Amino acid sequence: MYFVYSVLMGMAALLLLPYWLVQGVRHGKYLSNLRERLGLAYPTLDGLGAASGGAIWLHAVSVGEVLSGVPLARQLKERYPGRRLIISTTTLTGHVMARQRMPFADAVIYFPLDWDFAVRRAFRAVNPGIVVILETEIWPNFLREAARRGVPVVFLSGRVSLRSFARFQRWISRAGFLLRPLLRNALAIPAAFLMQTEEDAERIRALGAPAERVRVNGNLKYDQELPQTTPLADWLAKELNARGRRPVFVAGSVVAHEEPLALIAFGTAQGEHSRAFLVLAPRKPERFEPAADFIRESHRKFLRRSELDVAAPGVQAEADSGAQAVLADDVTVLLLDSIGELASLYALADVVFVGGSLVPSGGHNILEPAAFGKIPVFGPHTENFAEMTGRFIEAGAAIRAESPEDVGVAWIDLLKNPEKMNEMGAKAKRAADESRGATARAMGEIERILAAEKTAGAGGGLA
Repeated sequence: MYFVYSVLMGMAALLLLPYWLVQGVRHGKYLSNLRERLGLAYPTLDGLGAASGGAIWLHAVSVGEVLSGVPLARQLKERYPGRRLIISTTTLTGHVMARQRMPFADAVIYFPLDWDFAVRRAFRAVNPGIVVILETEIWPNFLREAARRGVPVVFLSGRVSLRSFARFQRWISRAGFLLRPLLRNALAIPAAFLMQTEEDAERIRALGAPAERVRVNGNLKYDQELPQTTPLADWLAKELNARGRRPVFVAGSVVAHEEPLALIAFGTAQGEHSRAFLVLAPRKPERFEPAADFIRESHRKFLRRSELDVAAPGVQAEADSGAQAVLADDVTVLLLDSIGELASLYALADVVFVGGSLVPSGGHNILEPAAFGKIPVFGPHTENFAEMTGRFIEAGAAIRAESPEDVGVAWIDLLKNPEKMNEMGAKAKRAADESRGATARAMGEIERILAAEKTAGAGGGLA
């Protein structure tokens, strides 16, 4: 069954090759990290000194997983200073974020494609003593190689959305003779599945995970650290205050075809707030240029973050950098065409919108604005964060809007009622704070597994 799976993976790669080539040429995706994903070269692993015991390999698919994994990664490095901490990501944006937020890691690499030869080379290069996978990426060949080498695998903050579960069920109904035994075999390998909710736990058990290894641990995203201010946030706060530009709206993690909807919401609010200012933050770099086109079509004057002479995160500003950027009075939108600066701008916002929710994209993490006491406003499509958004709505700590106009109306209502806004903001911060603890529980599980491996392998195992 693994052979058939690998053949199908190869066929899928051939079908996707034209798309990968186009994306590689246009946006620098895929081709730039192909050698690592094939296991052919890992430049960041070259020259690492000797380490005691196998490495801790923490896999975070993209930006959301990286952000949620920062506290855990830091605690792992502090608890096991003699082990290398290797972070892997799948996406380019996740890779950039991991380098920014986890400078204490020994290396940041790309996760291998799920072919035997690529996976084996990756395992040889990393030499893990444990693999920790954030959320639930199930790669059969990767898991089988871990089993061959006796490397324990732990899924943390595991999630199986209703949509993903239904998709698995459809695949099983059509190709159960292959998929059912493949899934059962792959899911028998991990040492633990620490899931976000009881619903996620039930779904992973239904797919074949051994019931005794499945536990509800909560969501690591609740433990995300508040980001420090950035040069951009400092500059923007100074400019907005000097020019009396209020209120400030932040539309974050906006996805494809949602950019014009965010602009409609802003236009609705502008009817009552002529001095309003919008920060529009696309989720992915390939949406930066389309977002700029949408802003132009709306006949608004805007600034691109990339054109400002303001230092990027982690970059030391030059002492003689010329004239400081100035926010012109007719500019109403800042296009945040950068990675890693959105969270710090939530702190400046009067009201926010969390994207991926006005179109069928599953929604995005609402905790970053909530941690600053900002009320998350989002659309109807939040399937990927159903438990979280449901909890906030029930607590009176968030607002669900059905349309972009409704988002604008929600913003206006909050601004008209500062007492209500303050109360809901306090509830949002409290809801975020009270849900913490998943990282500490996960650390306990990892420590238990590593201690068991050390005992079992005394004289030649993990040390």
